Amino acid sequence: MILKQYYLGCLSHASYLIGDPEAGTAAVVDPQRDVGHYLAEAGARGLSIDRVFLTHFHADFLAGHLELRERAGAEIHLGSRAEAEYAFTPVDDGEVVPLGALRLRVLHTPGHTPEGISIVIHESEGSPPHAVLTGDTLFIGDVGRPDLMVASGMSAEDLAGMLYDSLHEKLLRLPDDVLLYPAHGAGSACGKNLSSETVARLGDQRRMNPMLRPMTKKEFVDTLTADQPAAPAYFSYDARMNTRERPTLDETLARVLRPLTVETAVRMANSGAVLLDTRDPDDFADGHIAGSVNIGLRGNYASWAGALLDPTTPLVILGEPGTEEEAAMRLGRIGFDNVAGYVEGGMTRAHDHEDLLRCTGRVDASGLAAAMAGEARPVVLDIRTPGEWSAGHIEGSIHLPLLQLMQRLDELPADREFVVACRSGYRSSIGASLLRTRGFPARDLRGGLLAWDSHRIQAEP
Repeated sequence: MILKQYYLGCLSHASYLIGDPEAGTAAVVDPQRDVGHYLAEAGARGLSIDRVFLTHFHADFLAGHLELRERAGAEIHLGSRAEAEYAFTPVDDGEVVPLGALRLRVLHTPGHTPEGISIVIHESEGSPPHAVLTGDTLFIGDVGRPDLMVASGMSAEDLAGMLYDSLHEKLLRLPDDVLLYPAHGAGSACGKNLSSETVARLGDQRRMNPMLRPMTKKEFVDTLTADQPAAPAYFSYDARMNTRERPTLDETLARVLRPLTVETAVRMANSGAVLLDTRDPDDFADGHIAGSVNIGLRGNYASWAGALLDPTTPLVILGEPGTEEEAAMRLGRIGFDNVAGYVEGGMTRAHDHEDLLRCTGRVDASGLAAAMAGEARPVVLDIRTPGEWSAGHIEGSIHLPLLQLMQRLDELPADREFVVACRSGYRSSIGASLLRTRGFPARDLRGGLLAWDSHRIQAEP
């Protein structure tokens, strides 16, 4: 048996290739949208990808089921409670899908979403279960959040109750030595306390996962629905898109990867497009086109783009030459296909238009300390999460999480200079650039609170 996990760190997403090498057949579960690595692996092993499963309609990425249908002829399988625009084969609770000698047993496990399934893998007919792919029902260290379908009329409490039943009536009845493979890990917004581990024994989770400790259904529902963080704005969009017939990623990239002049890019931005600068924060601060938003390609680029930008607003990419395809592809992973093109030559061409350029610079820790001791004290705006803020912050700073920044601008004082701070300096560059698009004078703290704390330690007598 072949069971290979593919872990995409920037989206905290795990997908799986399952295959029987003797029969030459394979299935992919919860694929990312760029599917080339599954096809390459299958080809190298002499496998044909004949089936593709979605454990549910994912909200944090656009799945690659249509891409595998088009490129490999794979048959799409969804839980029988699912509804979608494209043709698919529904699988019932308890149904066994053959894959060569392997047997894939489907369990209906609603709760994170109504149509959710888990897939139990048996190495042969009659053999004990070897592994279970749990999607977003059961994670390592946590369970799936139940509040993402509220906009569709499903209450978080009802879904949490379904999740309790799915866990206790289905998944926790499997043997302790079954291997648990979830669809997400630490950093995903699909749960609250996900582990950085990507595989675990079910028995270990039975003992160590706090959401699997003995408790009543009411206690479970109350615990699960309390203190869920706000879902990123694009989640509902992606969940809908995963039910729809839509262009493949290859078709999208062929359409959006078109070079633009600086003049054309600026004209588009003036007409409502977002000029998305994907360079590193230091490079952005040293010079950028006025009005552009900085979300660096080297960080959680797609997640922050999805959380802060509108998927229906045209995007123009400006990055280091040669990175344009990666930038557009990573946006495509979350269904942000409304890219109008990229600035050909990047900042090399933009430097020919000095009237369009701005150099904001960044504030280092010693500079911020000196400014805070002076008369024209800047406002330090901490855009970290509430948990990070509670663990420690710069005295006198204002707290406004980045996810809420653009909706709460009216809470910021007028006519003040802002220094935006985060943990390391990546999110702060995003936040400062967004503030400047709304007319706020803002720079950000280079190195973030890590640099600030280091400066304080060094400055102590």
